[in-house]
Amino acid sequence: MNVRHISLIGSTGSVGTQAVDVALAEPDRFAVTSLAAGSNIGLLVEQAVRLGARRIGAAAPGDADAAEIRRLLDAEAARTGLPNRVEDIELGPAASERIAAGDADVVLNAVTGAIGLRSTLAALEAGTDVALANKESLIVGGPVVLAAAARTGARLIPVDSEHSAIAQALRAGRADEVRRLVITASGGPFRGMSRAELDSVTPAQALVHPTWNMGTVITTNSATLVNKGLEVIEAHLLFDIDYDRIDVVVHPQSQIHSMVEYVDGSTLAQVSPPDMRLPIAYALGTDRSGATRRVPGAAAPNDWTSPTTWTFEPVDREAFPALDLAYRAGRHGGTAPAVYNAANEVLVDAFHAGRITFGQIGDGIAAALDSLTGDGAQSVPGADRAESELTLETVLAADAAARAHARELVDR
Repeated sequence: MNVRHISLIGSTGSVGTQAVDVALAEPDRFAVTSLAAGSNIGLLVEQAVRLGARRIGAAAPGDADAAEIRRLLDAEAARTGLPNRVEDIELGPAASERIAAGDADVVLNAVTGAIGLRSTLAALEAGTDVALANKESLIVGGPVVLAAAARTGARLIPVDSEHSAIAQALRAGRADEVRRLVITASGGPFRGMSRAELDSVTPAQALVHPTWNMGTVITTNSATLVNKGLEVIEAHLLFDIDYDRIDVVVHPQSQIHSMVEYVDGSTLAQVSPPDMRLPIAYALGTDRSGATRRVPGAAAPNDWTSPTTWTFEPVDREAFPALDLAYRAGRHGGTAPAVYNAANEVLVDAFHAGRITFGQIGDGIAAALDSLTGDGAQSVPGADRAESELTLETVLAADAAARAHARELVDR
């Protein structure tokens, strides 16, 4: 069995650390040869030594220069008795991008936020498959990302549990046999609350997710259902399914990760306990041809001997308007998805800083879409539907305009 060489971007985050666990458990299948992170130098150094990585990068190393990081690597090697194999250290804002452009069989992009776009493009332009946990890359870059993949033949392999579930279920039929995709949502910590009740929830409450353990931004996005909106746009782009054929249903138990309904009335679901190691392993085990070798024991299966109940319910779209706003942005096309994502990132930060209420996150996204994707004077380049004309500069300009607009809303 050939070893797959992996570059891991965002190695110190939630998905990144679980990807490290998957690689360490399967050393005969996966070799993480390059790592990149943000500012957590201590954990990055520890991972590099444990994995035997040859290259590492840090986008925000603080006061640590290359000499200091080499000293830390040597100290970690001495502590663990493992060799320090790091030959190259990249530092600064472009560190992740340079790591992603290096030699690997697959780049796992586990960065959170639009900042991961350049790394995704760097990998695709190098002709390297991308296991995509950084959904914002596809949301913001959209046609730019898809065009880069098409030019080089590199594959985009979903890592989100929902899209991994869809990819697995789609293997059961032809594209013209698919009636619709059904994306499941846990409902987050505020399921069942009214819009009025949501205005008084706190940042601490927003971070108590009922089933998943994730970072601040993704957990908050789950609470607002922005995350589900992003997943709808991602599903449209990954699987080329019209928005009218993508539905969202609340499934609080998070056991069914998504479903594919076929034209004959059959619905196929991917089922497992909520554990990101399973979709990570599935993505890393998928080769250039699309064939997948499953990883034995990647995650614990369901216990079918214990009584259990699964429930489903519709989304309360009045209390959680961010989902419909995502459909609106996706259908508009152009740079509207970039505006949606960028405004949300600023508003989530403002919410956690105590500057706006929970409900104002959705209100701010709506205001940004109204101002920047309509026919008014504030419309940004690329806000129309001419997606074939979009460039990296265009989508980044839209991203910047949306962030500026959202900051103005917060400052009022």
